Amino acid sequence: MNLNLKNPLIFFDLETTGINVVSDRIVEISLIKVMPNGEELEKTLRINPTIPIPKETSEIHHIYDEDIKNAPTFKEEAKNIANFIEGCDLAGFNSNRFDVPLLAEEFLRANVDFDMKNRKFVDVQTIFHKMEQRTLVAAYKFYCQKDLTDAHSAKADTIATYEVLKAQISKYEELNNDIDSLSKFSTQNKNADFAGRIIFNKDNVEVFNFGKYKGQSVESVFKKDKGYYAWILKSDFPLYTKRILTNIKLRDLNTLF
Repeated sequence: MNLNLKNPLIFFDLETTGINVVSDRIVEISLIKVMPNGEELEKTLRINPTIPIPKETSEIHHIYDEDIKNAPTFKEEAKNIANFIEGCDLAGFNSNRFDVPLLAEEFLRANVDFDMKNRKFVDVQTIFHKMEQRTLVAAYKFYCQKDLTDAHSAKADTIATYEVLKAQISKYEELNNDIDSLSKFSTQNKNADFAGRIIFNKDNVEVFNFGKYKGQSVESVFKKDKGYYAWILKSDFPLYTKRILTNIKLRDLNTLF
C-alpha cells in the first residue's frame, strides 16, 4: 500500500555513540524520503562523531572507531542533510524521544537551523506500543512476517520501520492513512522542545514536564524563581531545550517594554 501524504515523509534511524541526547553523537544516519507520488529516495551516511565510540556500543551496531575515522563529521554534512529533509515530515521508531532530539542537537552544534514548526512527527514505536507492546524486531515479525536479520544497522532499521507503518495502517481500521492523524496518535504530549522537557498544556501554554515545577508554566516559574533559568543553562540539558526556554525568557522581557 502507499501512504497518503501531503508532504514528503522522511523515515530515518540513527546509530550513535550512546543514548544521551546531550553528550552522544551520530555515527550513522539512514533516511528514506517517501514522496506523495510514492517515489522513494534513500540516503545513508557514516559520520565521524569526533569522540570515541564505547566498545559496548560498537558491539551493538558493529560500527567501530576505525570504520569512521575517515568519514565526514556531522558539521560537514549538516547542510546536505538539512536540504534533504527540508519541507518533510519525519517518522521513525522511538524517534520522538531519541532520534529527533539527538538530530536537533547535532544541527544546533553545526549551526544549522532545525525547526519543529509546521512539521509532523510519526513515531511508529508509539503506535506499536499502544496496539501490541513490542520491540522493533518483534514488530517486524508481527506485522510483516519477516525476521529483522540486520537489526541495529541504521538502513535495515529504517526500512523495517517504513514497512511496519504501512502494515499497521493496513491492520488497524482506527488508524487513518493520513500523516496528521498518525502524528497525533503517535505523540504522547504536545512538545515545545524536541526532548519533551517543555510541553504545551490544554491552554496551549508552555509548562515544565520535569522536576519540582512539573506542570507549572515556564513564565510563572521564571518570575518566582529568578535563578531557575540560569541553573538550566548551566546544567546538562539539550541545546534545543535551552533555546526554547531562552525564547520564552526573551518573550517575557519584551512584554515589559
